[in-house]
Amino acid sequence: MMKLVVGTEAMFFLCLIMAFVYFSFQPGFRSEQLRDLDIKSTGAFSLLLFLSSITYWRAEKNYNKGSMARFKVWLLLTIVLGAVFLLGQCHEYLKLLHNNVTISRNTFGTSFFTLTGFHGFHVFVGLIILSIITTLAFLGDYDRERSSIVSVAGIYWHFVDIVWLVVFLIVYVSPHLS
Repeated sequence: MMKLVVGTEAMFFLCLIMAFVYFSFQPGFRSEQLRDLDIKSTGAFSLLLFLSSITYWRAEKNYNKGSMARFKVWLLLTIVLGAVFLLGQCHEYLKLLHNNVTISRNTFGTSFFTLTGFHGFHVFVGLIILSIITTLAFLGDYDRERSSIVSVAGIYWHFVDIVWLVVFLIVYVSPHLS
């Protein structure tokens, strides 16, 4: 079922990315506002999000080995990294709003905030899922039998990271290549 969810979400994000690229060639798109994007700061927060895929992989590996203490530590680290990424995105949004880059100002603002905002929402949902799994792990729900929920949640979390890699490359990196 999670593969179906990820498949539909992949189509959704593909449409948002295509819309961003399409609007970037339209007259209402203010390419000068790309200067307001902080590639270094966002790059650093992106690395933390990408690192969270590694920490989740480690959590899953320890879960499959039955090492519950390490499983919980890696889960907590994954949540912290994801939350720090979201805080970085909020910081960037505040900076953009201060520079009068808003969702309603022009097609750049509309496409940027829609694309990155939906991704941030997906990270937030992922953090909720991981928090529930972590809480249940601390309550001992996973001590007895192996559950598929850990690998299923991993599919979603890794998908969110892959989507951000594509978004980061298109929104932040590609304008510097032209």
